[in-house]
Amino acid sequence: MNSSLSLWLTRVLVLTQLIHGALSWGKEGHYTVCKIAESYFEEETVAAVKKLLPESAQGDLASVCSWPDEIKHHWQWRWTSPLHYVDTPDYRCNYQYCRDCHDTHKHQDRCVTGAIFNYTMQLMSGSENSRRIVHYNLTEALMFLSHYIGDVHQPLHVGFLGDEGGNTITVRWYRRKTNLHHVWDNMIIESALKTYYNKSLPLMIQALQANLTHGWSNDVPSWESCQLNQTACPNSYASESISLACKYAYRNATPGTTLGDEYFLSRLPIVEKRLAQGGIRLAATLNRIFSSQPKLAEA
Repeated sequence: MNSSLSLWLTRVLVLTQLIHGALSWGKEGHYTVCKIAESYFEEETVAAVKKLLPESAQGDLASVCSWPDEIKHHWQWRWTSPLHYVDTPDYRCNYQYCRDCHDTHKHQDRCVTGAIFNYTMQLMSGSENSRRIVHYNLTEALMFLSHYIGDVHQPLHVGFLGDEGGNTITVRWYRRKTNLHHVWDNMIIESALKTYYNKSLPLMIQALQANLTHGWSNDVPSWESCQLNQTACPNSYASESISLACKYAYRNATPGTTLGDEYFLSRLPIVEKRLAQGGIRLAATLNRIFSSQPKLAEA
């Protein structure tokens, strides 16, 4: 890892520790996804991840899972901004990679699913099973992949082009003026933490892990699997997200709407399940990348 990246990460982590109470809840969502993933890492994955993480992370992937959000507004990283989402045509509640995965300049593969394929390939190029010469920054690749797998599970990161995934839909979350995308990024999680978990993120993570052990235990194997023995399968995750966006996020959330208890209580289970699925699938993807078994197929 180069020294400039290490210095930047150290500054971010120190700032995080100093002003934790001021951080956005979007960071808490990414922390949750990565913390759940860590508990499903295989032994080889644990070793590989710790080897790639910057020293400032102290072996904790979750602590740097929001790094791509921290940097995307800095001029040297602005090229990463389109990699956090993929938009579909308005009111088309389906996703197609060839149609949808491009940036505003129509450059293909520049979207969240394309980024997941790309950084999966980069990490595989550095795995012990690969004979290819590594030409990538694998520390960055790990942090980008971990973040983007979280992003693709947020339904409005696969939203409509016309409203920019809900960003231009102004609503009120109870008394607070905001936009629909922000509700799903931050405010549902924030309200859940205040209402059910005494503002404690560890308690919320424990509850999700308990659901994974009990309520969702029969679903976990299907969440972990990829069709055709692929290493990463973000297209499936994106298809799920746009379907959920149409069924839950956009429904009854027109511009000017006040969203309250009815919306919160009916959408919270969706958010919780997507956080859990993101964690399970991040772990499964990294386990496939770092497994000692021969690769059956690559992303």
